[in-house]
Parts: sequence; structure tokens; C-alpha cells
Amino acid sequence: MKLVFAGTPEVAVPALDALLASGRHEVAAVVTRPDAPAGRGRRLVASPVAERAEEAGIEVLKPAKPRDPEFLDRLRAIAPDCCPVVAYGALLPRVALDIPAHGWVNLHFSLLPAWRGAAPVQHSVMAGDEITGATTFLIEEGLDSGPVYGTVTEEIRPTDTSGDLLTRLAFAGAGLLAATMDGIEDGTLKAVPQPADGVTLAPKITVEDARIDWTAPALRVDRVVRGCTPAPGAWTTFRGERLKLVQVAVVPERTDLAPGRLSVGKNNVYVGTGSHAVELLWVQAQGKKPMRAADWARGVRIADGETVGEAAGV
Repeated sequence: MKLVFAGTPEVAVPALDALLASGRHEVAAVVTRPDAPAGRGRRLVASPVAERAEEAGIEVLKPAKPRDPEFLDRLRAIAPDCCPVVAYGALLPRVALDIPAHGWVNLHFSLLPAWRGAAPVQHSVMAGDEITGATTFLIEEGLDSGPVYGTVTEEIRPTDTSGDLLTRLAFAGAGLLAATMDGIEDGTLKAVPQPADGVTLAPKITVEDARIDWTAPALRVDRVVRGCTPAPGAWTTFRGERLKLVQVAVVPERTDLAPGRLSVGKNNVYVGTGSHAVELLWVQAQGKKPMRAADWARGVRIADGETVGEAAGV
């Protein structure tokens, strides 16, 4: 089939590579978000998908909005059979959805209908799910509600961050998307409506969502830290400044600390929660690089009884 691939971030690149390597399909063009400012100089930088497409010598389309007439005209001229999508980042209007004969097929990083929305992997980790996966489905105008072509499952490991899990899903999902294109082409794959039960939503994680509530149980604190790593980054406050939490570990045997209360040993830093303590393993102070929590504690010279976060004084 002739394909136009839509995607933007690094997580979409494995799927593009899988389609380029399939030998069965022609990737005629790529649709991606416009260049965005990045780095200290805030210079405009092309998306990872755009860079990969340019390396492969593929036409790159960067509409400000996918309803722009010039973009729609170009898409009609290319006349794709199908448009596979991975994390494109813009809503597709009906006029665009109707152009390819087999529609737009999205690779979504959850087992739909669970975790529909922008941040399925983060929500899955934060919820304590043991199994997640990826789904290919036909895009409709509703939020991730279209009929499903296929799924692949992935175990969530106890120490997984959302970044770890998303990396594995990107590669597993790439194979699923390529197989979905094969099945659509030869007519062996039909989309099946999603069940009405089991729908959960996964809106974008905000910076405020990533703020640690030290009155929550230790297991919840650990899940929020892992779910918000690498972005937007879990955080708390210490002496009025933001402190990013890169990695923590639950310590069931420590039940003597009040929520937010710090306890510093020679090589360990513990914080009380609503249940038992967590150990801070890696942190990042404001304006600093990530460091071992014990090194941070020695540098700031934590006094006995000091606290972190909103639970200070509890």
C-alpha cells in the first residue's frame, strides 16, 4: 500500500523504521508537527520523525493545522491507501480522515478501551497496572474510540519508569503497526468495535499532578515518581525551592517517620509518607544536575527534623 505516516516524537521513529523496512509498503510522505524551539538558544528544531524521514529521502509535510487547505490538497494528490499514526500530536478533522481509502490507523500505547488519551503509559504506571500494551485502531472523531485491529501486551516491571515502558512499547508496537498494515492490505484483518465497559481516561500529566503528596502511602509515592519520569518529573519542595525526585525506593521496615519528615544516615536519605518511609535514591535540586540523594543531603546539611513538601510540620 501507499502510506503517509504521521508522527512527531522519538517514540514514533521505531514504527516509521518498521514500515520503511517492511518491503511491502511505500511510505510516500510523512506528516509531523512544525519545527519547535529547543535548547538554550530556542532555535527551531525539526521533530525526530522529520529528521528520520529526511534521512530516508521522504517528503515531509509540516502543516500548522491538519485542516490547512494546502496540506489537504497535497494529501489528496499523494492519494495514500492508508495513514498510519503514532503520537502525531494534533486532532485530525473529518475532511482529512476521509482522504485515504483505509483511513488513519493509530498505534496507541495502552490496551484500549483502557487509558484513552494523551498519557496512557504514565497513567498505567501511576495506577499500578501489572499489564499494559499497545493497540492499533481506526481513528474516528471520538477520543481513541475507534474499532481495534490488533493488540500486543507488555508486562509492567516493578521498577519501570514511564520512559522505560514507553521505549519497550515503541518497539513492540512498531511490529504491530507493520503487521496491521499487512493485514489491511491483504484483507485478512477487520477492525472490531471496542467494548463499552472498561473505559478509563489518561489526560496529559501536568506539573501539579507530579507534585508528591507525602501523606499518601509509600507505594503511591513510588508510582507517581516512576510514572512522571522522565516527564514532567515528580517533585517536592525543600527550604522553599523545588526538588525533583528522580528515583525512590519503598522501605517497609521504616514506620517511624511522619509524612514529609527527613531522616539522614551516612549513605541514606529517608522520607516519611502516609504509610512507611521511602528512600530517596536520586534527586535533582533546582538549577543542578541529577545526583545521589546522599550527596545532595551532605551538601545542603539537613538538620534533624527538617521536612520536605506540603506535609512539612505534619
